Amino acid sequence: MKIAFIGGGNMAAALIGGLIKRGVAPADLYAIDPNEEARARNAQQFGVGTGAAADAALASFDAILLAVKPQILKSVAASLAPFLRAEQLVISIAAGIRADDLSHWLNGHARVVRTMPNTPALIGMGATGLFATPGVDEAGRALATQVLGAVSHTVWFDDEAKIDAVTAISGSGPAYVFYFIEALEEAARQLGMDAAQGRALAVATFTGAAQLAAQSSESPAVLRERVTSKGGTTAAALASFDASGVKDAIVRGALAADARAKAMGDEFGKQ
Repeated sequence: MKIAFIGGGNMAAALIGGLIKRGVAPADLYAIDPNEEARARNAQQFGVGTGAAADAALASFDAILLAVKPQILKSVAASLAPFLRAEQLVISIAAGIRADDLSHWLNGHARVVRTMPNTPALIGMGATGLFATPGVDEAGRALATQVLGAVSHTVWFDDEAKIDAVTAISGSGPAYVFYFIEALEEAARQLGMDAAQGRALAVATFTGAAQLAAQSSESPAVLRERVTSKGGTTAAALASFDASGVKDAIVRGALAADARAKAMGDEFGKQ
């Protein structure tokens, strides 16, 4: 498996590190970035080859992973297209860019996988949704799973529109969790704890509760009910949340993120 990364930022570095931990040789990985500092960091940290721009050397790789901002992906694709081979897999982690638009920018390249990872991939605990164009066979899907699976749990979708929903749930989701942690830290402050105490308790609570949910066969609703004694402290907090419409607000927020993801696809597709 030989993978070239277009863009050498944090997410690319996370994937490179994850692949090396899974046994991929650094010599089989390559990172292209116009930023000299990014190239030096990836070369020094991982021992991978680096380059400043796409060139004919890309022909030797099985997959090309696009890890650049969606605003510049069209121009990046134009620079990459002359060097692509038809059998190469192109994997995109750019938010909002639809697979057909990317394929068009790559002069009709048929083997495209659109993915949406999230930032916990930086510590090997991400979640990624994937969608493949019809030109991607089972081997191509397996390769994409292997690459993204090096740092995240992977879920495939047959309907590309669901990738916008993935963006709203798991792509943006870490920010929702951090938002709630911030709120718990503020409550801890108001209850007289110092910043270190509040953060330790809030973060450990989220980590433990998430692991309990992951390891339990029961639904989050059942787990919540088991923590909630009638007339107790948890019941008082949940009653306050319900009175303030917290759950509905979270759902509306995720739906707003989905709508924005769709709008981004429309905007970038018109370029």
